[in-house]
Amino acid sequence: MSLSHHTTRLPNGLEIIGEAHPDSHSFAAGLFVRAGSRDETAPINGVSHFLEHMMFKGSGEYSWQDVNRIFDELGARYNAFTTQEMTAYYANVLPEFSRRTIDHLAHLLRPAIRQGDFDTEKKVILEEIAMYQDDPGHRIYEKLMELHFADHPLGMSVLGAAEVIERLPRDRMADYFARNYGPGNMVLVVTGRFDFQQVVEWADERMGQWNGVRRVRRADRPRPQKRRERLVDPKLNRHYLMAMMPAPPVQDERRYAAKALSDVIGDAEGSRLYWALVDNAIAEEADFGYSPHDGCGAYYLELISDPDRAARAYDIALGELGKVAEDLGDDEVDRAKNKIASQIVLEGESPLGRLRSIGAMWVYDQPYHSLEQDMRILESLTAESLRSLVADFPLEPTTVVELTGTGGAD
Repeated sequence: MSLSHHTTRLPNGLEIIGEAHPDSHSFAAGLFVRAGSRDETAPINGVSHFLEHMMFKGSGEYSWQDVNRIFDELGARYNAFTTQEMTAYYANVLPEFSRRTIDHLAHLLRPAIRQGDFDTEKKVILEEIAMYQDDPGHRIYEKLMELHFADHPLGMSVLGAAEVIERLPRDRMADYFARNYGPGNMVLVVTGRFDFQQVVEWADERMGQWNGVRRVRRADRPRPQKRRERLVDPKLNRHYLMAMMPAPPVQDERRYAAKALSDVIGDAEGSRLYWALVDNAIAEEADFGYSPHDGCGAYYLELISDPDRAARAYDIALGELGKVAEDLGDDEVDRAKNKIASQIVLEGESPLGRLRSIGAMWVYDQPYHSLEQDMRILESLTAESLRSLVADFPLEPTTVVELTGTGGAD
């Protein structure tokens, strides 16, 4: 039997979206909230991620032990994540546990935010921030986002700064929750094997009394200026460089071409940067990727090398970016399309994979599109369509950040 798409809205405004696959052997459900670091203000930067942790500390009815115990009783594969633009909570179970999963997600999304739990989890968050600060890749990425997006909200850190989290009071988190976590700014997505009308009834029973919220995301586009910054850490014996440049937004169909182009240039294996830099032992890692965002997008270049080879590695990378539109071949594009198609299909075969895709469609105000529609757009790509993309979004680094030891070369 074929997939079927369903959508409805409860009287309180909560949207419910389902993609049913009667032959599936599992059921996945998730609540996606249009709230991430770009929706925060500087005094509470990091609260979305912190709040994600607090959801698992329990509701008025359940303790944190109950939250994990019940998921374990269901045999659930469950988790949550926070990005610049969304926070999501999900579980994947056998179909017979569908109702209990909806019930438990509803409890999860109504946290008690107890002061004691808040104080304890704040220490965990601060430890996490410290851990990531020891990661050169994370440090340089955070600085790159800050510089590239400047005063645009996308420049806000997902984790937040330690000093901001340290000062954050429990009541500011509770206020942020009340303004963001309600119908109108969240969606329930279900995929796999289920009866949609039953899901709607269960959701109405458990979530139908939730208060709606009205939240409008700041929609202006960033205007990055050319900037370059060098960070020094004497403990490092490697040179890290990241560069960023504008790319299509997630709502632009050219995102498929951008993904294919980034694969041709900088996939981990078999790409132009791999053969020019990694295979020749000039760089240890050379990556070129694409990050689509709400209303804008970005390409990023990442190089890790010996400090003495850093300048040469960057020059070679710029040369590869500069010539790709001139000598791009259909054979390269076809290889990239095949790799991406495999990724899409393998992810789409899983209810959990489709759950994430459909939740993102809602977050980004995109119309529903099936796996087959994705594949048709991907298949239509040619070398000419990728060259046209480069003409509209030139591969010229706008923001460059380096992180190296004191002996590194420019």
